[in-house]
Order: sequence, then structure tokens, then C-alpha cells
Amino acid sequence: MPRSPRTQSNISISSFHCFSIFFEFPVGETISIMASCGGLSSNPFLPRPGFANIRNTYQPVRLTIRSKSSARKHKRHANAIAGGITPTTIPGCPPQDHFPEKFAMEYEQKIEEIRQVLESKGEDDPSESLVLVDAIQRVGLSSYYEQEIETILRKRYVASCSCIHGYYSLHDVSLFFRLLRQHGHYISPDVFNNFKGKDGRFRRNLRQDIRGLMELYEAAQLSFQEEDILDEAASFSSQALREYCLADVDDDLCRMISGKLKYPYHKTIAKLTRKDFLQGLEGIKGWRKTLRELALMDLAKGQSVYQGELAQVSKWWNELGLAKEIKLARNQLLKWYTWSMSILIDDLSLSLQRVALTKSIAFVYLIDDIFDVVGTLDELTIFTEAVNKWDYAAIDTLPDYMKMCYRALLDTTNGIGREIYKSHGYDPIDSLKTSWGSLCNAYLMEAKWFASGDLPTTAKYLENGKVTTGAYVVLVHLFFLSGLGSGGGIRLTDVSQLVSSVATILRLWDDLGSAKDEHQDGRDGSYMECYRNDHRGLSMAQARDHVIDTIASEWKSLNKECFCLNHFSTSYFRRAALNAARIVPLMYGYDEKQQLPVLEEHVKFILFNQTN
Repeated sequence: MPRSPRTQSNISISSFHCFSIFFEFPVGETISIMASCGGLSSNPFLPRPGFANIRNTYQPVRLTIRSKSSARKHKRHANAIAGGITPTTIPGCPPQDHFPEKFAMEYEQKIEEIRQVLESKGEDDPSESLVLVDAIQRVGLSSYYEQEIETILRKRYVASCSCIHGYYSLHDVSLFFRLLRQHGHYISPDVFNNFKGKDGRFRRNLRQDIRGLMELYEAAQLSFQEEDILDEAASFSSQALREYCLADVDDDLCRMISGKLKYPYHKTIAKLTRKDFLQGLEGIKGWRKTLRELALMDLAKGQSVYQGELAQVSKWWNELGLAKEIKLARNQLLKWYTWSMSILIDDLSLSLQRVALTKSIAFVYLIDDIFDVVGTLDELTIFTEAVNKWDYAAIDTLPDYMKMCYRALLDTTNGIGREIYKSHGYDPIDSLKTSWGSLCNAYLMEAKWFASGDLPTTAKYLENGKVTTGAYVVLVHLFFLSGLGSGGGIRLTDVSQLVSSVATILRLWDDLGSAKDEHQDGRDGSYMECYRNDHRGLSMAQARDHVIDTIASEWKSLNKECFCLNHFSTSYFRRAALNAARIVPLMYGYDEKQQLPVLEEHVKFILFNQTN
């Protein structure tokens, strides 16, 4: 199976309302964080009253980085996540809405200012209203304006269906197409035929329209299976944009183009990547200035929420004591929290869910490590049987080092069921414990393959590997945490294909990252090795190309599933599933030095307002 560097971290919280976290990214970068949670008058989590002071006064953490190589390497899985409720509270750390009154008033005032602009543009300026909607999304503030955005798009959709082919620029048509598909309104890709010549290809003069080409490339990311014209659009626009950059015309524009090609909006998380967009708004007047100010205030508020949550899970993890009990397991709390924060980043009010998910991420990683580097095959078989039984009496059958983990897993997951029952009137514990049983069954199957030295077929490996990502566990938990599954509404089976697509993207990116990280060209039990075993004579480069194509194809399936799952009750779950797929390239995007610089930069910005 794939192997990767593992790292150690030390997390402690003192009784003096101060927490210290030493976190190593899985590539050897160590981040040391000191954050104080004092009283209100000196609380460094909180900006002083008034927006103008945020830049100078909102400095909640001191962040230093030092390199530290890992002495141990073993298997890595995509390790997505699951749930667990009932967060603890650290005295002295601010609740998420504990902002000075003046700050809160100014924050709400700017939200309303943008709302008024949005309503006025929606009435008077169709093109500018789409640009404003896009800007709101790119700075991660669309949750405040869902009704206004839907009104604008629905109105433009009705008004433009009959005339869009001849009256808009490439930029406007592409932006309109992307926004409609993002919000569940079907629009045919045939709208782009208007930009083709008699030979059936995109017109060559469009190569000069850099702004339009960037938006065309963004629109092509919303494609479904068998929409060939969008494949052509992606190929044409990306090639033209790369040629423009090779001409070395404008360094700033080329950096923007490179960013869009590598991280298109639809496949990234806006709140994680909004730094560059905010920098582009600097010095611009009008609604863009107000939007930038609001986004910075939202960043400050988010940092207060996220740091408080991180303190809560740090306290929980220390008190649990599993890191001391199973010393070979990874101890990377900040990384685990980054998963949950990213998946549920669109709504600051979801603190309970983010804390819950982080707790269960810890179990997914911990159980993964038990199967990878701690347990014997006989011990792993006993542990898997115990998880499937889901009975405290089974603790007596386990080796000593497994007992604490097993008890804590049952306590946490049973707690989820009770909390969901309190909130929504039903207990999904049968589905939750089944997801954990399936995860352990898949881990055990993988361990048997690895022990025997026999490679499964590509199809068998991927079917099992989708489960070992943990994606099924996390999305099943999120499904019920979001209030779905009760009554006659959406059922778990209705989202099975969506979950499968997310899990496939996780598994393939993980295996792709493993090979790149380790420079592997031999036996590693990954998808690529299984594929090469099934297709004799293929090089590693050809196998990688196949994986990249498969990921792109799976994104098309995910797009279609999210588009079809367009019931208002599923919006929270749908966004979370998309975000799970979006964060994966950052989690496994190793550079030539086996580091994750892009992930590190985003984490420092979103959690600590620090930039390189």
C-alpha cells in the first residue's frame, strides 16, 4: 500500500487559558503556535472595536516554522472523516459570536450595504450583477445572500434563454453558464457554439480575449459526462492561456492565469483561496471596496471561531490519552481539524459539527495506523469483529493497546446518535456503526492483500480503496448531522453515487500523491501498481495520466450528482461533499521537496491571518 512520511506533534492546554500546538504537516514542516485566551479586555482572538483597526490589532497568534525530518515512513490513506458531538469548552476562550458590539454592528452594516448593491444591480445591470454575484462567491460570502443570488439568476435565466446565443461576450456567456449550473439551473453547453467558426472549432480570434478565455476555462469545470463541447472549451482555453503566458507579456496577469489553471474556482474552496482575490480588490472603489472590507471582517470573525474550536478539540484529545496509549500512531490534530474546517467552512455557525468531525477524523487516522503499523493480522481480525459487533463486552477480547481506542470509538459514535436524536427526533446509530464496520472490513482486506503480496485487480482495489479513504464514514455522519434521513425526504441511498464519486477522487489523489511523494516506481500496492499489473507494459507516467483522466471523469459524475441533488434540504450536505473533494488536491499536492506549501499557506492565512 502507499507509504508516506509520518510526523509527530505535541498538543497541550494549560490551566492558564493558553494553548500551545506543535503541528507537523505530513511533509516535515513543523508549526509552533502560541495563542492566549484571556479575558475580554485583552483577548487577542478579538479585534478591537472598529474595522479600521483590524489590520493592526487582529494578531491572535505567533507562528514560527522549523523543519524537522521524519524518521519513519509507512502507509497513508486519504483518511476523510466522520462525526462526534458534544464539544468541550475551554474557560476564557471566546464563543463564536463574542465580538465587541461596535464590530458586530459594523459587520452587519456592511452585509446590508452589499445586499442593497446586489438588489440594485439585479434590477438595472444584468452583466454587472453577475460579476457581483461571482465576486461575492469568490470571497466566501454567498451564504449571506442566497435568496438574492437565486432571484437574480432565476430572473436572468428566464429572460436570457431565448437570446443568449447572440448578445453576450465570451466572458459573459461563460460566467452566466457557470453560475447557473452551480445553482442548479440547467443550461445547455450548446450556448458556446456561437463562438465557433464554420470548421466547428473555437474561433482563433478568441485567443486574444484573455478575460473571456479564463472564464471559459472556469465554465468548463462544470461539465457532465459526454459534453464534448465543454471538453473542447477546456482544451482550447487552457492551451491559449498557456501560450499567452509563454509569451511573457504581463507577469501579474500570467500569475493570475496560472492560478486559475491550477485551481479553478469550482474545484477549490473559496474561503481558503480568497487571499489572492482580495489582493486584486485592493485600492478599487465602489462596491468592490465595501466587499473587500466585509470579507476581511469575516476573516477576523472566522479566525476567532476556528481558533476556539481548535482549542476545544485539543483539550479533548489530550484528555482522551490515545496518543500516549498508541505511540506509533500519528498525532496531527491541526491537520485533522483542517479537514473538518475545510469541509464545513461555508457556515460559521456549524461549530458543533466541525468539532465533532475532527474528533472522528482522529479515529479514522488512529484506526488506519493500527492496521498499518501496529497490529498483527490476527489482532486486526479480532478488532474488526469487535467493531462489527459494536458491543462493549467485546473489549475483553481485544489486546490491551486496542481497548481504549475501541471504547472511545463507541462512546463518541453513540454520542453522535444521541445528539442527532435530540436535534432531529431519530437515532441513526445503526447506519453510523455500519459505516465504521465497513471501514474496518476494508482495512482488513487491504492488510490481507499486503501480507500475502498478491495484487488485486484494479477494479477490486478501487472498490475497496474507496471505503478505506474514510469518505463513506464522514459523509454518512454528515448526512444525518445535517438533518437528512428522517421522514419521507432524502434517503441515504439517494446520495450513494455522490458519495462514491467523492471517495474515488480521494482514493486516486491519495495514490497519485503517494507515488509522487515517494518517487515510487515499484511495488507499493497503489491503484497505479494494480493498473500496471492489469495492463502489462505501461510506464508509471502512463499510469499517472490514466489516474488524472479518471479523476477528471469522476468530477463530471460528481457535478451531475450535485446538480440533480437540488433539493433545498440538501444544500448543506451537497456543499460539504463538494468541499471534501475540493480539499483533496491540497492535502496531497506534494512538491518536489515532498512538502505541501500551498496547504500550509492557506492554513496559516485562514486560521492565523499570517502570510509568507
